[in-house]
Amino acid sequence: MDSLSSFLNVKEVSAYLALKTSTIYSMVEKRKIPCYRIGRKIRFKKSVIDQWMEQQKQEVVEIRVEANKIFKSIEKKGNLDVNRIVKKTIEDVRGRRYNSPQEKPGGIEGLGKEVDDGII
Repeated sequence: MDSLSSFLNVKEVSAYLALKTSTIYSMVEKRKIPCYRIGRKIRFKKSVIDQWMEQQKQEVVEIRVEANKIFKSIEKKGNLDVNRIVKKTIEDVRGRRYNSPQEKPGGIEGLGKEVDDGII
């Protein structure tokens, strides 16, 4: 695989992840998915997307483990506040979110739609 084919555009990453293109654009704007910006064009490195997806899987596992620990400690005390448990668990895990050492996710604030010829 040459270096150019390892980069995906929005439509390709949308198909690859089985998500709507609007979801991908939203994730880019919120900096929730690692990408490259070249002007108004958005590109994704396939290997980085694969790493990011693995991190998403790990985050779900970590949330379950943390939630189980909290449930067990609360059961001992007899005080079960589910909203607090969920909020604390998500905050704990989100503090360890994916950050690639090579690049920053997203780029410029706001998001324009990609067009093939560069004309809006």
